Amino acid sequence: MRPHVELIDEKDLIWHVAELPHGTGQARQRNLNYCEEKGEASLLVEFQSDWSRPAGVHVAQTEWYVLDGEVRLGDELLVKDDYFIAPVGVLTPALQIKAGTRVLLFREFGDWGFALASTHGPQRDPAHELKITRASQMDWFEVTHPVHGSPMDFSRGGTPVPGLYIKLLHHDKETGFYTRLIKAKANWVEHPLAHHPCYEEAYCLQGSFDYNYGQMRPGTYFFRPAGVRHGDFTAGPEGTIWILRCDGRLVDWYTDEARVEMQGKPVNWGPDYPGSEPPVLLQPTRSRSIGPMKDPAYQ
Repeated sequence: MRPHVELIDEKDLIWHVAELPHGTGQARQRNLNYCEEKGEASLLVEFQSDWSRPAGVHVAQTEWYVLDGEVRLGDELLVKDDYFIAPVGVLTPALQIKAGTRVLLFREFGDWGFALASTHGPQRDPAHELKITRASQMDWFEVTHPVHGSPMDFSRGGTPVPGLYIKLLHHDKETGFYTRLIKAKANWVEHPLAHHPCYEEAYCLQGSFDYNYGQMRPGTYFFRPAGVRHGDFTAGPEGTIWILRCDGRLVDWYTDEARVEMQGKPVNWGPDYPGSEPPVLLQPTRSRSIGPMKDPAYQ
């Protein structure tokens, strides 16, 4: 099971040797979120030298988003903001990666296992194909645009939320799973708390963004399981851009006038017991660089 991580700065995470078997070169990773049971993960990977790997098949559904640098995937060159997804059982072409490249790598439905094409045989699932999305060449669309009406729901009572823009990277019509870039206009505000029937995770690429768990800025990340309330959103004066993923259709269920409070009579803690501390409501994994939560009501 993936842990609730909210909010963390990638700089506060330690480096590990990258989980990229059969590769040649040096690469390391920071674990933004890691499922110890299945090996599913969201990783920041940095290639410290030129790096290469032959074609093969991942155990997991694997997504790569290029933050900086160059990734050559077979005959295709991917640059900053480009993306590819290899579903389970689909052949991933040979990779050649330039030193200094950084990518976000997401594993779903499996661990880091990888079999070379020469030993794997034919694709297990030919109904799915590897997909490349060149977000570096895409235009932004308002979330109200018809092309985005099916895979997502940013609506409140049927009314679209203005001020948000999107680049859709991937959408699985069967599962509802999708990955996209989201941009909030400068000083965009939405006050009510929201929760969703699916998990939601995001990595901040540009700008800043305040909400109940703290402030997002480039390099900050959250993973929020289904049903966790969050909100009181305010984008910074420069706006905000995230890469955002969900394992289903994102429906916003809103709550106005929300309040979280704890009532009761202390038994063996409080002012009369030096060194004791009050209890904490719902404390997810958190980064030391983020600081305290904005509103004590959420602690």
